[in-house]
Amino acid sequence: MSDNLTPFTLSWDDNVPVDISFVFAHEQPAGKHGFLRAAGDKLMFADGMEARFWGTNFNSGANFPPHDYAEMVARRLAKFGVNIVRTHQMDAEWATPNLFQFNRAQPKDHTRTLDPESLDRLDYLIYCLKREGIYLYLDLLTYRQFRPGDGVDAVDELPQAAKPYLYFDRRLIELQKEFNEALWTHVNPYTGLAYCDDPGIALSELVNESDFFANPVTLEPYRTRLETRYLAWLDEQDLPPPALPVDFRTPDAQLAGFLVTVMQDYYTEMIAHLRKIGVKIPINGTNWSINLGVTAAQSVVDFSDSHVYWNFPLWESAGTSTQPMVKAYRNAFATLSLARLANKPFFVSEWDHAWPDEWRAESPLAYAAVAAFQGWSGLTIHTYRYSTWPAEDRLGGGAETINSITYRNHFDAGNDPAKFGLWQHAALILRRGDVRPAEEGTTVWLDDDPAQWLLKKPDDVAVLAAAPEYQKLTISLPEARDEQATTIWGAVEPMIAETESEVAADTGELWRSWEKGYGWIDTPRTKAAYGLLGAAGPIQLSGLDLESATDFATIALSSLTDEPLERSDSMLLTAVGRSDNTGAAYDEAHTRQLDFGHAPVRIEPIQAKIRLKTDRPNLKVIVISQHGEFVTKLPTKYADGVLSFEIGPQPSWNPSTIYYLIRV
Repeated sequence: MSDNLTPFTLSWDDNVPVDISFVFAHEQPAGKHGFLRAAGDKLMFADGMEARFWGTNFNSGANFPPHDYAEMVARRLAKFGVNIVRTHQMDAEWATPNLFQFNRAQPKDHTRTLDPESLDRLDYLIYCLKREGIYLYLDLLTYRQFRPGDGVDAVDELPQAAKPYLYFDRRLIELQKEFNEALWTHVNPYTGLAYCDDPGIALSELVNESDFFANPVTLEPYRTRLETRYLAWLDEQDLPPPALPVDFRTPDAQLAGFLVTVMQDYYTEMIAHLRKIGVKIPINGTNWSINLGVTAAQSVVDFSDSHVYWNFPLWESAGTSTQPMVKAYRNAFATLSLARLANKPFFVSEWDHAWPDEWRAESPLAYAAVAAFQGWSGLTIHTYRYSTWPAEDRLGGGAETINSITYRNHFDAGNDPAKFGLWQHAALILRRGDVRPAEEGTTVWLDDDPAQWLLKKPDDVAVLAAAPEYQKLTISLPEARDEQATTIWGAVEPMIAETESEVAADTGELWRSWEKGYGWIDTPRTKAAYGLLGAAGPIQLSGLDLESATDFATIALSSLTDEPLERSDSMLLTAVGRSDNTGAAYDEAHTRQLDFGHAPVRIEPIQAKIRLKTDRPNLKVIVISQHGEFVTKLPTKYADGVLSFEIGPQPSWNPSTIYYLIRV
């Protein structure tokens, strides 16, 4: 990492340097378009408007802020362009507070009642978010640790959320229904609505990251109960009995088919219960793609959802990869593109490219652009914060640990210039629709023989060698196949071979080269380049030329009006690359973090030449500080319909900024 870093902190309060909430003010309050519903492969509001979400997770204690913090954080998120928050880990034993217990010192031996103080704080947060036009993705079962008073078997040995026993044990299912009914029928005194009657709560999931394959059934008496059910299922199917005892750790295709059926039966039963108590919105089953069986199980729910992480931070233990995503032939979008079922909406409720990976500024615009192009309904980064405690102005928000896992600090993104610093552009790309959806797509259907695909991971399949982020892909189950789905799963040649070195969208708006190590976005209202720009030389987009002297950067320009850039009189330019804490230290390979560092956050100022085609000769380029202050105007030249200027440190001043406003 360069030593040329200077202080630039995105404060945790709502003193946001650039506020774009005015662009989406007509979307306030959340719920104004009526309840969300699934319609084909899209999420639609009751009034017929398509829903597109760009947002973040709130983790554990962050879901229960004091009232003044709730007001502040809702304003802050709206200023960055956020319109959805996923409430994650509210039920975790280690969340402080959690839904079951606000005061951890008070003895409580069960998880069957919701704490009134925790509920009040959640209620007020929902009210504040709704007022600012921010919807809720409401998690249900995530990390609940069952206690002796809950009356479940082997309670001391059950893992968090009782995975995967939650799928079939009747006592665990009844406890989930009890919790769901208590939460969804609770009346929020600040909105005056029960959760099930509030259109500002847009989406929900039954259980986070759960299945029978990554979490096999081994614990008694649950194992024997599932075995008994399996034997009955085999008898119903007129199939021969297996060798006993059944080993659920190594399923064959037949056993895997049964396990998928159990998951589907659970989803169907739980969704029917939610409908009975008045829940109207789209509901997902679970949200990851361990194998294609887990993906297929989602065929009975309203929308599919999956998670993905690039260079997952294992800094304190085994170390982690430090490969830039832009240089990878098979990148984070490979798994996501084929976790989506045909004719169902798709949402990514967790993605991240976590600090301290020095390349993470490549990710926000890439994710937003791919989602818009693929027609995904939205994304929420994991995560904004794990708490609402006072935070230092440094990445990670302090050295606190959650659940004795220190890496969780690496996911606090809310003050990261390399990620949240680009949030405004990402929101415009996805929510405003600056990137157009694909003109064509390919549906890959699964073979009639489940043994050919049921236990396969997406990464095992040849089609994923297609660098697919700009090739719209969905998968179809055998029973849903139609004449348009003509590609057989597992027999697909790469759509784009690695030797071709690049991939482009059929709209002409997106391009990436894993050989050259950079990509670009070229639309009428947003243009950007990201990656190893220093070696790229001049990058020529339609009406915009960029030339970066800094080796790694994301440089983005968006119109803040409805006009395209060449006619706009107000634009935001953001240039950001590496950022880190002061004093942060790593091993020589940058695969292990040796020191978290301390405040303040520092950035590497981006030095670049910009040439913008515009019919407005009187535009000024204004340097904006970390506090939103007008610092200075940059020297510019306007000739032959082109505005030319340079950003970055110059002899007369040495700014520490990522933001520039271009306006008359």
